[in-house]
Amino acid sequence: MKLWRLTRVPYVALDGKGAELNGARYAPSGHPVVSLASEAGLAVLVALRYQPRDLVGLPDDFVLGWTEVDVVPERVPDPDEDTIRAFVGEWLDTQRSLTCAIRSRVLPEADVIYLNPRHPDAVRVAPLTTRPFDFAECLHRPPMLDRFSKA
Repeated sequence: MKLWRLTRVPYVALDGKGAELNGARYAPSGHPVVSLASEAGLAVLVALRYQPRDLVGLPDDFVLGWTEVDVVPERVPDPDEDTIRAFVGEWLDTQRSLTCAIRSRVLPEADVIYLNPRHPDAVRVAPLTTRPFDFAECLHRPPMLDRFSKA
């Protein structure tokens, strides 16, 4: 399974340190966890939610990266966010699988994939293969839209 992540260069390590310090949407602080996406587009959309609307002053060190893992993620039940958080907390504590899949709220056809860096199989996960990513280039306004807006 190919897993995607849009991040800045200093944070490409799949160690979960950021979530350990600050928590993640569904994971409590104090637990390292790596947030990935099942689709590249979802990785972009999720990261975009955390950027300023005008994209002014963004660092220029964003990268879109991917890694591959040979696992089927454990499916997280999603009747509500409290159930998801409870499941993820217990999943992290028990280390019963390397990954779990949470249906994305941004793009429900795709999944947010959590990777537990404390799981014994985490040492076999390859580092991200990355390429530069520029939000301004990705979200530029196509020239034909300017023609249509003047009509």
